[in-house]
Amino acid sequence: MPPSHMPRPTPAFLLSHPAHFIALGGGSGLSPLAPGTVGTLWGWLAFLVLQRWLSPAALGWLLLAALPLGWWACTLTARHLGRADPGAIVWDEIIAIWLILWLAMPMGFLGQALAFALFRYFDAAKPGPVRWADQLFKGFGWRGGLGILLDDLVAAGCTLLVIALWRHFLGTPP
Repeated sequence: MPPSHMPRPTPAFLLSHPAHFIALGGGSGLSPLAPGTVGTLWGWLAFLVLQRWLSPAALGWLLLAALPLGWWACTLTARHLGRADPGAIVWDEIIAIWLILWLAMPMGFLGQALAFALFRYFDAAKPGPVRWADQLFKGFGWRGGLGILLDDLVAAGCTLLVIALWRHFLGTPP
């Protein structure tokens, strides 16, 4: 069955294994419309909550731990769904927006919204380096799990580059 006709994961699937819960972003990946955008929004909100309780250094350690945890969760969940890079897996968007916000903060709401929009553009349009990263690791197993994460991390890098250039030439984003 082509991927576009495969059934979407259900709440029962989400709760059937801890890896599913992580990879599907606590349920944000179950959204029938734009799960990547919904996952990114959830990641943004989660970051804002986490930064109230964690220092920047603790957030960095959390990000460092979240990468291999997400790699494992995305690898296993993709295998259980029978698709190499299912749209319902949104941990890659969550970890990418956390990385962007961790490195770019402090910013006001408009600056954060700009970072969100830039990331969504790079993730969806997949220009140049993002497309390369998306095609580098395809398939199942640990290589495929890395591929799920890698293109979003490259999209985060592109977003951070634009923010850095903005700051250099125009000052801090609003």
